[in-house]
Amino acid sequence: MAKIAPSILAADFARLGDDVKDVCDIGIDYLHIDVMDGMFVPNISFGSSVMKSLNGIATVPYDVHLMIEEPDRYIGDFVTDNTEFITVHYEACSDLAATIRHIHEAGCRAGVSIKPATAPEVLDDYLDEIDMILVMSVEPGFGGQKFMPESLDKIKYFDATRKETDVDYLIEIDGGVGPANAETVRETGTDVIVAGSAVFKAADRASAIAAIKG
Repeated sequence: MAKIAPSILAADFARLGDDVKDVCDIGIDYLHIDVMDGMFVPNISFGSSVMKSLNGIATVPYDVHLMIEEPDRYIGDFVTDNTEFITVHYEACSDLAATIRHIHEAGCRAGVSIKPATAPEVLDDYLDEIDMILVMSVEPGFGGQKFMPESLDKIKYFDATRKETDVDYLIEIDGGVGPANAETVRETGTDVIVAGSAVFKAADRASAIAAIKG
């Protein structure tokens, strides 16, 4: 069974609190917070104030995904008692080791994400410090995209590497995963599945969540 982290990017922002309460009551593991700055990715989503407005409503930890340039500038803004992971992009960091330290010093677990075109080997030198690797299975910056099956090779690489080296980190996947392909994704070694539209726009959210988790 994988853990699930529904992305609020796909929720109805006119009733965001209600949507978040609903999926938390059904049974999710994390709430995925997609932050876009219009620079690292073309779109702009929201800042930390939207996430903090869910404090007291969300009953699961925040899984914060910073799709932004120079993420060190804003790490502190997303630290709350409810924040477990802060994930930055390898491609957006000038000194990834320093950024990972910054996240740890802020009291959170550090995640690092890679885009579809980035080779998994770029993280080899950082695996001892990373708590979670987020593999993008779509191009970051847009919701509702089609799953890229070649991302599964990266999941297999990171799963094999942690078994060979005994390094402990979680593997997360984000983009285009739903009930139809979740089993294949889980079988590759994925620990956490991010799902946006597949959860928040489902006619039966409970059934969708159960099918994705396995």
